[in-house]
Amino acid sequence: MPSPTDTPLLQVDGLARHYRRGLPLARRTTFSLAADFRIDAPAVIGVLGPNGSGKTTLFELITGSNRPDAGRVLVRGQDIHAVRTRERDRLAIHYHQSYQLRRFRRRRPDWMLAPARSDAPWVHLFDEPQFNTQDGYIGFMLDFFRRLRGEGRLVLLCLHPNEPFHVQILREICEGFLFVQTGSVTRLPDFETLAAEPRVRQYLGALAP
Repeated sequence: MPSPTDTPLLQVDGLARHYRRGLPLARRTTFSLAADFRIDAPAVIGVLGPNGSGKTTLFELITGSNRPDAGRVLVRGQDIHAVRTRERDRLAIHYHQSYQLRRFRRRRPDWMLAPARSDAPWVHLFDEPQFNTQDGYIGFMLDFFRRLRGEGRLVLLCLHPNEPFHVQILREICEGFLFVQTGSVTRLPDFETLAAEPRVRQYLGALAP
């Protein structure tokens, strides 16, 4: 087995999720998400994309609170969907605002699944946190993200920029990016590459740097 230092913190391997509607013999696909990437080392990664593009679905799949139709998610080499449901937040935890996680039917009971090989989450996913511009709150949050990274953790920070300071936060704290659009996930290595991507500039509109 590879040592922890040789194992990617997060590997999203051929992941796919399809949502379908209609009668059993006439079901049609209404939305699909596909993702394939890996993040080897501790980092703060920004996640951007239009509303309805699949960002929250991606976060749910990474944390094991939604079930993929294909592929797998490995956190420090452990398939999170093969881990006991009550222990999955020991691998990856989702901080989310104002919505309930989707309920899904388990294929196997917890006693048939593996225990988490961690006591604290390696991957921290922040889903559109509300950045208060008063009383140093933004600085506190950025220091928190840096501290997690310094402890060897991976931070995924999902923002839907609607103020110039949101773009500044992404520029200051993020070491790489995932851009999600119409169910497709693109890895971008740095802010300069992100800012030069035509799809991102169209998405940001007047906020584009």
